[in-house]
Amino acid sequence: MTEPVRLAKRLAEMLRCSRREAEQYIEGGWVTVDGVVVEEPQFRVAAQLIEVAKDASLLAPASVTILLHKPAGHEADLSLATHSPEDRSGIKQLKKHFSAAELVSPLAIPASGLVVFTDDWRVARKLREDAAVMEHEVIVDVSGDMKPGGLERLNRVDHGFTFNGVLLPPAKVSWQNETRLRFALKGERPGQIAYFCESVGLRVEAMKRIRVGRVPMSSLAIGHWRYLLPQERF
Repeated sequence: MTEPVRLAKRLAEMLRCSRREAEQYIEGGWVTVDGVVVEEPQFRVAAQLIEVAKDASLLAPASVTILLHKPAGHEADLSLATHSPEDRSGIKQLKKHFSAAELVSPLAIPASGLVVFTDDWRVARKLREDAAVMEHEVIVDVSGDMKPGGLERLNRVDHGFTFNGVLLPPAKVSWQNETRLRFALKGERPGQIAYFCESVGLRVEAMKRIRVGRVPMSSLAIGHWRYLLPQERF
């Protein structure tokens, strides 16, 4: 029997290329073993059928940004199995996208909604450097009775709210129904929305972020993710 060897070694022998080039083909999702895509250069093979896609390229995969609808009560976590069937990006899914992606718009564990992962330094820099001026839209379920004039105070530029010693920027707040508020605010800080609500007599029961900058979560199902479309900009 043929002694099992690393897929990258066997592929380099087949293609008469360098080991590094073989690894690039494999990590780019261009190589199948017995008809199944394998993206790990260290995968061990013996006598299996190894094939390389006809359109295989040594160009590094383009940087990607991933939008996830994080469930309440869970960490933001990506899984191959939860790729949204409604993803219209046309981007080929690679395991490398997950290992290289960085969470750049986290949410507290009790909250749900839109979070962003990226391996694109330009997107990461924008979300960090523009954090103080980028608007987030959050739907907040509340209980209790709002104090008289509470909604007007939340919307005033001179509301006077300070949080951890910092004067907070004004927010745009409106009722969606009898128990639900919509917040649109810039420079959101952890705990800020709960503080706003408590200051006017309300208690937060649930929070869902539905937009970051100009990118909405739209119909992305809970726990599912999709790639950022080329025309979408934060």
